[in-house]
Amino acid sequence: MQNRFLSGARMRRCTSLTVALLLVCAAGASAKTTPNPEYLPFKECPAHTKGVIFCLVATTTGGEVKLGSKAVPIEHPIVLQGGVANKSENLVPATGQTFISPPQTVPGGLVGIEGLGGEVTARTELAAPATAVVVNEANTVDESGIAVRLPLKVHLENPALGSSCYVGSEADPIVLQLTTGTTKPPAPNTPIKGSKGNLTFREGGNIIALTDVSLVDNAFAAPEATGCGGLLSLVLNPLVNAIIGLPSAAGNNTAILDGSIELATAKAVRAAHVLPKT
Repeated sequence: MQNRFLSGARMRRCTSLTVALLLVCAAGASAKTTPNPEYLPFKECPAHTKGVIFCLVATTTGGEVKLGSKAVPIEHPIVLQGGVANKSENLVPATGQTFISPPQTVPGGLVGIEGLGGEVTARTELAAPATAVVVNEANTVDESGIAVRLPLKVHLENPALGSSCYVGSEADPIVLQLTTGTTKPPAPNTPIKGSKGNLTFREGGNIIALTDVSLVDNAFAAPEATGCGGLLSLVLNPLVNAIIGLPSAAGNNTAILDGSIELATAKAVRAAHVLPKT
């Protein structure tokens, strides 16, 4: 019987050894699949899309956008994210939200329009597909030329304004050509200077981080507001435009977007186990 079956003591030793080996293997597997927290900001990067070599996350945490006579401070972070393809400046859309833009409070609202004494917010939205967004990393670092080109529209929100009150549209967008360099606006605006901020490398150079970045543009035009007040738009549109000062020609508007930009190699992001399983 002893030749055919293990003794109880030997069986226990083998069982213990088997359990130990399984635990070691499980620990090894867990170590290989644990997400690297350094890459979590890139979890919606299209890193599996053919041609994508970098993942981008640009976060605006301060600054302001002035259209006509109304300046709206950026108090809630705005995020632009996606992928950067080889030999192309056009943004590859994120797998989730490419442009995350919460409402910002318009100081003073639109006082002067009856029924609009309450809070008015402005939400910036893309006025074209994400592929129309242009990102030039070299210009950003060199502080020259266009760093980011954004076609936008601004959604003004208030119960009296209805759901379709916009400054800008797909057909007539606000086009920001942001730079970290110095602008060349028409009068009456004068040149303003952006900044690439501070450049650091992480994860063996696989992540490039720019902090204290300032992207600026004060040479763009802003079209008139449309769709305000629903059925009353024929009355409210002119009033909104008169209060804000729209349409506003180039040289009368300013965008200052302060924040950070992070780039990571798509290969490193794929290896970091932060992307959804495909």
